[in-house]
Amino acid sequence: MPTAIVTGSGGLIGSESVRRFAADGFHVVGLDNDMRAAFFGADASTRDISEQLSTEVEGFEWADLDIRDEDGVEAIFARHAPDLELVVHTAAQPSHDWAAREPKTDFSVNATGTLNLLEATRRHAPEASFVFCSTNKVYGDLPNELPLLDLPQRLELPDDHRWFRGIDTTMSIDRSTHSLFGVSKAAADLLVQEYGRYFDMPTVCFRGGCLTGPGHAGAELHGFLAYLMKCTVTGDPYTIYGYDGKQVRDNIHSADLVDAFAAFHRAPRAAAVYNIGGGRDSNCSMLEAIVACEQIAGRRLNYTLSPQHRIGDHRWWISDLSEFRADYPDWQLSYGIEEILREIHDANTDQWLATA
Repeated sequence: MPTAIVTGSGGLIGSESVRRFAADGFHVVGLDNDMRAAFFGADASTRDISEQLSTEVEGFEWADLDIRDEDGVEAIFARHAPDLELVVHTAAQPSHDWAAREPKTDFSVNATGTLNLLEATRRHAPEASFVFCSTNKVYGDLPNELPLLDLPQRLELPDDHRWFRGIDTTMSIDRSTHSLFGVSKAAADLLVQEYGRYFDMPTVCFRGGCLTGPGHAGAELHGFLAYLMKCTVTGDPYTIYGYDGKQVRDNIHSADLVDAFAAFHRAPRAAAVYNIGGGRDSNCSMLEAIVACEQIAGRRLNYTLSPQHRIGDHRWWISDLSEFRADYPDWQLSYGIEEILREIHDANTDQWLATA
């Protein structure tokens, strides 16, 4: 039986990957030490998900391991080397604000942890596909220099702009403010590419927009749509940071993203890089998302608008999906914004209200 190692296996994309690749016939080894609880508090803990996966998913093995533990990572990879065919790296410190509070922790998780995984893969299974969840924050705040139109509910590019259909990977990552989180992820992104080029390993960086789905443990500093819906349902206050709430994000459902992982693994290539997200099919502004949440939940959101935006935050981001679709034409998005929000609402409302 082929083996897949999934880091951050209790998180949104990690848990989706566990279920998908176990269903595809892999023995899945998950690495997750529940650092999300340390980052965002007990409400964001992934431990329950890890325990649930251990009991529900046949062939799943959970290792409570920190990816910064070089010896521990080495031992896991050595043990599974004969059958290891796939590494899905989703573990991360994912917040701008948190990174600014503890830069060394952020960098050690996002960059050094990634290096540990790459080196273990190179030593023990160099032909295994290495899939990395990167981020559009590697581009820093360069998207904020785009000539955006100020529309009533959103900011938008003119339809004759080269990136109206979405930003592609030709955008520079230089001469911009990234946030410390963006820097640590950019370092990891470059490492993944370099291992692909230098060692001819099948690696891919998926530079994601907003990743979402019903399994997202939304928190104030991370998990935009899930936390927005949670606040709408429970009545908790929500703060929009900057841009009059007109900032635009594309959003991709976790299942659609993991489908992209699977497509890459079926036909891997060295040092691949793609922008990935909802593209033009699945995007919204904050104001548009609030309207949708209120309609689905049947109640108003208690929100305030702060004039201060987060450092490195984007005014507008929509991913150009054409590069990935050209290489993997069978891949398609299955979810739009309304379908995503309805699934988040229906899957979580009872629990949110019970603990409110």
